[in-house]
Formats: sequence, C-alpha cells, structure tokens
Amino acid sequence: MPQQYQIGLIIYPDMTPLDIIGPHQVFSFIPDAQVHLLWKAIEPVRSDNGLTVMPTMTFDRCPALDVICVPGGQGKAALMLDEGVLEFLREQGKTAKYVTSVCTGSMILAAAGLLQGYRAATHWMFRDQLALLGVEVVSERVVVDRNRITGGGVTAGIDFGLVVASHLCGEETAKTIQLALEYNPAPPFDAGSPEKADPALVEAVKALGKELFEISLQATKEAASRLTPS
Repeated sequence: MPQQYQIGLIIYPDMTPLDIIGPHQVFSFIPDAQVHLLWKAIEPVRSDNGLTVMPTMTFDRCPALDVICVPGGQGKAALMLDEGVLEFLREQGKTAKYVTSVCTGSMILAAAGLLQGYRAATHWMFRDQLALLGVEVVSERVVVDRNRITGGGVTAGIDFGLVVASHLCGEETAKTIQLALEYNPAPPFDAGSPEKADPALVEAVKALGKELFEISLQATKEAASRLTPS
C-alpha cells in the first residue's frame, strides 16, 4: 500500500500566492498525499496581489506533518515576529521529514530558528537579510541540506515541488508529475536573475521594492536579536 503523506502549506495575509500554488499543484499529484492549507482560522486570506485563498485546516487541528512548507511575500515581516506562528513551525519541525520554504519563506523558517547551520535559498533581493539570521545563503534555485529544502524566488516553486516529490516518492514519480504538468519552461527573456539581467534593470527592480525591503530589514534585525542569547 502506498505511503500516505501529510503535507502542510502555511498561508497568511499578504503572502505571494504563486509561492504556494506551484508547490500545491505538484503535491496534489503525489499518490495518497493529503495537502493542507494552514492558517489560524478558516477564513479567506488575501494575498499580496489580491488573490484570496481559503485555508483548509487550522494550526490547532493540524496533524503531524511529513512536509511543512512556508511561502514568502509582503506579509512575511509580520510572520517573522509572530510568536504563535513561529512556535507552530518549531513544533512541526521537530518531527517533519522535510522542513521547507519557497522564496522569502526561508526567512520565516530562520526566524523560528529552523535554518541556523543550514544552507538555504531565498529571493535574490533578500539574501543578505537571510544571512543576518545565521543562515548560509546560496544562490541556487533549489537547495537541499539534509531535511531542509528551500526554493529561490517566486517561480522556483514548481522546481522546488518536484524536488520534494522526488525525495518523498522517487525520481520516476517526480518525472511523471513533471510530464503531467507539461513543465517545460522556455522563458522569453534571459533576465530572470540578477546575475543575468542588465545592471540597470537590477537597480530598477531594487528601487521598486525599496519600501518592502526596508520593512523586511527592520523585522529581520528584530528577529535576529530574538535568536541571539542575551
């Protein structure tokens, strides 16, 4: 009989929905997997682009998870300082087979103390901030370090999901899911990372995200101070 997996994806106000939708699409193909959308209450959660997502389970009713996944987004600064959410992650992290994130969700994991001593990825604009939380930050699209699996920026979610699926169910199952989704990316422009994009474009994107970056930096510094023994 196939192994049944409990997979939980955290959702929260002002998350980036693609961070969750990509992995959720992959995980929904895993045989006998139960995929939960987790939040504090069963009520609509508005994402940072206006898309509304409905949780399927609350934290207090959540079973022990095989995989826990945290997305990033504009609301991540608040979650990095939300002790209730961080404690839920710590408790699940004690027994989960895989503790995972997409984009700046890695900063929430780090704020919970779950990435110190690990290699991890995040969105390119926030690599230095993740490092402030005691994480060895790398620029790979998906990073596997023991039972921590982290995806880079927003669109890494499908790649990330397939890597998680391969660890749970084997490479052939992951390949089957990839083909079922016809995941065969061919981006129209070669400007998807700061290493490839024109320097002027990189600066323009930084300018667009300056306010969010500053809010995140303040939360990161506070989260780092909480992690440091007094």
